[in-house]
Order: sequence, then structure tokens, then C-alpha cells
Amino acid sequence: QVQLVESGGGLVQPGGSLRLSCAAPVGIRSIYVMGWYRQAPGKERDLVARRTSGGSTNYADSVKGRFTVSRDNAKNTVYLEMNSLKPEDTAVYYCFAGSLTNEHAYWGQGTQVTVSS
Repeated sequence: QVQLVESGGGLVQPGGSLRLSCAAPVGIRSIYVMGWYRQAPGKERDLVARRTSGGSTNYADSVKGRFTVSRDNAKNTVYLEMNSLKPEDTAVYYCFAGSLTNEHAYWGQGTQVTVSS
């Protein structure tokens, strides 16, 4: 299976911002949905945000109003703009992509986001 390539993680202070990127390689051509999960230490993996090719979006309640998911459909790339970051946002963030019938056909390798003062 083809893997997605993530970048943009790092260490930020509370209230800061960070932008994550996730790109599908050339081998993936028809992606319906792309988005992000995150997993904090000792926690389950939770959906953060998703965006369809048509522009429909979904966000976890915990990030609504702070995070924005966007896409470059031509490049099969998804972004996560993270603002007003909180310590509880600290997690490994995993991007995903898939079709209408297989939402999670492809996964990124994960990128660490740490929010700490």
C-alpha cells in the first residue's frame, strides 16, 4: 500500500500555531477524503478533522474554531492549520486518505506535536 508523507510537527508554546502537511505520492490519483487523527499518550486514536474533495469538513468538538483542514485536490495534499494550541493537543498526528467506500485506505507515518511552556 502507498504511504502518505507528513511534515510540520514540532514543539510550540500554548496559544501558538502550527501547520501540518500530508501529501499523497504520484501513485494515488482518486482520493475522496483526506484528514487527520491524533493519539495522545495513554489515549485512543481520535478523529481530528476530515475534508472531502467537494469541500465538506468535519471537526472534533475539541478543536472546532481552532483547527482548519484544507486540501489541494490537484496535488492530493491535506493541511491542518492548528491555532490557539493547548497542552491537551499534544499527540502524534496521523493523516489519512481514502475513497468513498474505504475512508482509511492510506496513512501517514505520524508527526509529533508537542504543546508545552
